[in-house]
Order: sequence, then C-alpha cells, then structure tokens
Amino acid sequence: MLSENKISDFEAKIEYTFKDRDLLELALSHSSYINELTVRNRQCNERIEFLGDAILEMVSSEYLYKNRPQDKEGVLSKQRAALVCEKALASAARAIDLGEYLLLGKGEAANGGANRDSILADAFEAMIGAIYLDGGYEVVKDFIIKRVLESGNGTFVDYKSRFQEIVQGKTNAKIVYELIGETGPEHDRKFEVSVSINGIVLGTGVGHNKKSAEQNAAMEAIVRTRRQSDWT
Repeated sequence: MLSENKISDFEAKIEYTFKDRDLLELALSHSSYINELTVRNRQCNERIEFLGDAILEMVSSEYLYKNRPQDKEGVLSKQRAALVCEKALASAARAIDLGEYLLLGKGEAANGGANRDSILADAFEAMIGAIYLDGGYEVVKDFIIKRVLESGNGTFVDYKSRFQEIVQGKTNAKIVYELIGETGPEHDRKFEVSVSINGIVLGTGVGHNKKSAEQNAAMEAIVRTRRQSDWT
C-alpha cells in the first residue's frame, strides 16, 4: 500500500486530489503486485485501465473534432493514434513520475517494470479511469487535454511549420505570434495567442501552454488563408 504522504505527493504532481483514494491505489496496482498478496478480493488495475482507455478515446476524438475542422476522418484517426499511442502515454506518465508510485511485484520491480513503456501507459490509462470515477467527465477531460493532448508527447501535426510553408510560398512577410490573453487559476492557466502577417490577424488559438495556443492559432490561419489573399 501507498503511504498517506506518498499519495499526497502524487496528488500534488497530477494536480488532483482524490475523494476516494482507493481508486488511485487501484489504478497504481499492477497485476504482479496483486498476485503476490495473500489478501483476497483485491483487484489489479486492468479493469479500470479498460475504462480509462475508452474515456481517453472519447476525449481525444472530441478534442480533434472541435480543433481540427479542416481535417478528414482518416487524418483525424491518424492524429488520435499518434496522440494516445503507448509511447506518448508512457511519456505523459514519466512527466508525473508515475513509475515511482506504481505498486509492482518484487520480480517485476527488479526487472525495471517501473520504467517499462507498456506498464506506464497502462497505468496512466487506469489513472484516467480513476479520475473519471472520482471526479467526473469534465475533470478527467481537462486532465487529458493538459497532460496528453496539449503536452507535446504525441506525434502531432505541426501547424506552425505548415503555415510557414504556405506563407513562404507567397511572400517574405514575417509571421508574428502574440500572446493576447491569459485566463484561469495559476495551476490551470489557459493562454490565447494570435498570429498575424503585415498587421492582419489571421488566426487565434487557445491552449494550456503558449506552444499549443500557437499551434491552434496557426491551424485557424491555414483555414483562413485558403479563403483570402489580401495580406500578400
């Protein structure tokens, strides 16, 4: 079992406090740990991982549908696959030091299970399931957007580079990204960025960090530049 101090430490890292800490411990309980226990009626994290996987797919699909209006279904599917692949989820898990809190069997721990991509990715999905059960859809949605979809862990489409290529094909004008607003509490800031050429704003974007806001602004600019050319 995890100590109260260790649970509190982990909650601080993920910026979420569980009402039911048993859910968190369940999410962190690998099958190898459960198999070594003498106590019956204890579950590993496989069932709650199943739930988390479904929630992750739902949130990522909704996010891409709303933020990538110009992309067709096939492109969206590839983007989603890149964002929520094992490597991306393992990277998101490492960003919150999840491996340090995993409950593993002695053999699995000795073999480096706490740093194995597959185990980290599965535990991260299990944690998504736990947050959903404890806090609801909107809470887990914000967590996924911040920790996965806008974290840069996936192989995302680089709209800034794509927009730059479009502009360079038409003009030598400079692309300017400008922070135009910040909202939300310190632990959950949202940034709004505009992108302009020759003083003409062609797109705005919002994200949990400036980089993701710039990407979303560039994405909107690409859509608009297909319809106008008065900035050239």
